[in-house]
Amino acid sequence: MLFQKLMGKGPTSMVSPSAPKTLWAWGTNSSGRLGLGDGESIYRSSPAQVGILTTWSAVAVASGHSLALKTDGTLWAWAHATLGRLGTGDVVLRSSPVQVGALTTWGAIAAGNAHSLALKTDNTLWVWGQNNNGELGLGNVVYRSSPVQVGTLATWSALTGGQAHSLAIKTDGTLWAWGRGYKGTLGLGDVVYRSSPVQVGTLATWSAVATGSSHDLALKTDGTLWAWGYNNSGRLGLGDVVWRSSPVQVGTLTTWSKIEAGGSHSFGIKTDGTLWAWGNSTNTGKLGLGDGENRSSPVQVGTLATWSALASGETHAFALKTDGTLWAWGSNISGRLGLGDTVFRSSPVQVGTLATWTTISKGSQSDRLLGLHT
Repeated sequence: MLFQKLMGKGPTSMVSPSAPKTLWAWGTNSSGRLGLGDGESIYRSSPAQVGILTTWSAVAVASGHSLALKTDGTLWAWAHATLGRLGTGDVVLRSSPVQVGALTTWGAIAAGNAHSLALKTDNTLWVWGQNNNGELGLGNVVYRSSPVQVGTLATWSALTGGQAHSLAIKTDGTLWAWGRGYKGTLGLGDVVYRSSPVQVGTLATWSAVATGSSHDLALKTDGTLWAWGYNNSGRLGLGDVVWRSSPVQVGTLTTWSKIEAGGSHSFGIKTDGTLWAWGNSTNTGKLGLGDGENRSSPVQVGTLATWSALASGETHAFALKTDGTLWAWGSNISGRLGLGDTVFRSSPVQVGTLATWTTISKGSQSDRLLGLHT
């Protein structure tokens, strides 16, 4: 999931509003997760517009539900509603976007596997959904079906949700984690679960963060890349498969600008616009390197230096170029690549011919994509 500090630069662990856009979806449609008003077996292998509105400004995708913001600051949700993950006060499935409450003060959103997070424009942090691992950060393990504020602070600036944990950055540049500590996923030096936010180290130099299912990536303000958590298939990019319970620097470069953590693999874009991949590729080609081989250190995807944004699922990935074109690769079950077929790709292939894509969002275990374009 792709994310960063408000008013900052680089990737974001949440998505922030911008100019109005149309909303498009494709891939698996079980539980109405594409938001197209229909269900189960009607997947889309090419982008389909969600409604006719041109007032969408941000999207966030998890494995079974989706969130979106409009330019008026309202929050919308749809698809799987179990565990209260839609924030609509119930567990009723929605196959089309439904407004969450009546507020017009939402500023950013993030979706974990079965929980949701959002910032309001006053920098307060709100959560709802599954909470059996303390991933809501409310000091307990009680599920919530409507947004509940985390503490009383108004100093949050970035957030992201993993499979059963959450991470956030405050306006002072400190990094905080809570939820499941499996394989050191929280970066706190142990495997202990936390039900309230705990600071990761003492540094105040964090600028962006991204979560996979059980590993995390982060950028510092000096352009260095850091990783921790589960490391099978080399998803941390450290040249081995040893898991880490505290942040460890990936290489020595200070030229990283954007990051994305998939289910068991990772991506980064450097300041020169080149795209890099590492981790698990298991015969799906999800690293985009033309094969199905795993990599335990970053490897450049092609030779182009025109990449600008990333989104990755469990078995496939997407990226935007600076010219506004959208590219996809990896597993293509249920047409999740948006290429009009179900053929797997091991290298980036352009989705359609449009050069107007501005935003893409995918959960680390998601089987579909949501995108915005002008």
